[in-house]
Amino acid sequence: MTKILVKQVKSKINCPLTQKRTLVALGLNRLGQVVEHDNSSAILGMVNKVKHLVSVEESK
Repeated sequence: MTKILVKQVKSKINCPLTQKRTLVALGLNRLGQVVEHDNSSAILGMVNKVKHLVSVEESK
């Protein structure tokens, strides 16, 4: 399965609580942090929910 790198690029201040919890579920706790996840539909759904706060790229 392919991997994706998810990086938090914007602050979660003034975001709804559901989006803050989604960032924590993705493993993103601070600005600039990068985590690696499998490219699954559940992860892509969470990334889509906070797409304005994160950047995504494929891992090599």
